[in-house]
Amino acid sequence: MLKPHLEQARKRTRSLVKIEDFKMRDELKTLGIGKTYFVKTYGCQMNVHDSENIKAILEMMGFRENEDMMSADLILLNTCAIRENAHNKVFGMIGRIKHLKEERPNVIAGICGCMAQEEVVVNEILDKFSFLNFIFGTHNIHEFPEILAEAMHKNSTEVKVYSFEGNIIEKMPAKRDNKYKAFVNIMYGCDKFCTYCIVPYTRGKQRSRRFEDIIEEVKSLKENGYKEVTLLGQNVNAYGKDLNLEFDMSDLLESVAKTGIERIRFVTSHPWDFTDKMIDVIGKYPNIMPYIHLPLQSGSDRILKLMGRRYTKESYLELFNKIKKTIPNVSITTDIIVGFPGESEEDFLSTLDVVNKCKYDSAFTFIFSPREGTPAAKMKDDTPLEVKEKRLYELNDLVNKYALEANKKYLNKTVKVLLDEVSDKEGCLAGYTESMKLVNVKAPKEMLGQIVDVKIVDVRTWSMNGEIA
Repeated sequence: MLKPHLEQARKRTRSLVKIEDFKMRDELKTLGIGKTYFVKTYGCQMNVHDSENIKAILEMMGFRENEDMMSADLILLNTCAIRENAHNKVFGMIGRIKHLKEERPNVIAGICGCMAQEEVVVNEILDKFSFLNFIFGTHNIHEFPEILAEAMHKNSTEVKVYSFEGNIIEKMPAKRDNKYKAFVNIMYGCDKFCTYCIVPYTRGKQRSRRFEDIIEEVKSLKENGYKEVTLLGQNVNAYGKDLNLEFDMSDLLESVAKTGIERIRFVTSHPWDFTDKMIDVIGKYPNIMPYIHLPLQSGSDRILKLMGRRYTKESYLELFNKIKKTIPNVSITTDIIVGFPGESEEDFLSTLDVVNKCKYDSAFTFIFSPREGTPAAKMKDDTPLEVKEKRLYELNDLVNKYALEANKKYLNKTVKVLLDEVSDKEGCLAGYTESMKLVNVKAPKEMLGQIVDVKIVDVRTWSMNGEIA
């Protein structure tokens, strides 16, 4: 049994990152023949892509996907640790699995992902939910076949979670959820240690993939008909800083653009590492989409300092305005936390002031959620919940106002949309504009996978309706 350890996960050294290729023993490739699997994913795009890797590994082992958890032979929850809400949802699902295993004792079930990297979570599972068969973390997805093989032959919970800085595994298989858009990891981990964030502990230190491996993957996706790639990392702007090369995120973006793939996006950015050179490259290449997710978190300098964000309200607004000035028709979205420990009404008003100045296209807004082991969880938090909720409602009203205003600018205009899925609206396909606006389009299924000109005929706060131009 190898359990996570918070203090070990906190350490950072200059030790070299080990790079190795994914491999699976031949005898494990028949372990799942005749069996089905169900994977439930919580959290960010990184977790979604991890699940794509996990699904591909399971199918290499002979398993087939089953969309019905109640009839699957293997159940896996790929978890998120960033907020208490996601934490509670996972434990609710574990409760459902408990009842299922009482009816079907041979079901194999386990968890992985960021919650599995938390010491307190694993201890609670072993204490209260020992019926789970396996637990593994974010650092050893490539070892899942071996872990699963052990779990299927044991009566106890197989736990294998590393609390170390992390390595890089290349040539991971992927069963991609979309035939036209693909996630591409460019780096893993984070060294920023914002005081409220558990990610540096669950994902390890900042480590960039080799430039040539990323370009090779993008070229392969292009050759296989993919229209769009999203470059992923906990802080993509810091790409290359750990490689000690004169090659950074702006150089990578330019190189990916030169592959000729039709659309390029990236998430998530930290304002601290967003350079002028990077802005210029985005503005220069038409296949780098004019969409930036630029987390603010707070508009108060005092709260930003408590958060460990290392920028000010003034420097953030300066960066925002540079992006708006340099990148034509850019849309910018953000993340905002209300109710951070010690947040006063004046601090909150400073956040509203930034929102009024930036008029974001959209924002992900949250009430502060303390994560055990982070510095913010130990800070005095004496703001009543009802005050935090009132602030969140007020913030959301403002965000929604500007989101609708931004969408109204598209009415009766023609935009390019990648039609990549069947819409919930009858007779429609759905896709996104270059500026990341969701559009439902009256179009036949034969047009899936095409980038088409669409005239916007109706706009809502979070979506638009269009017709083929």
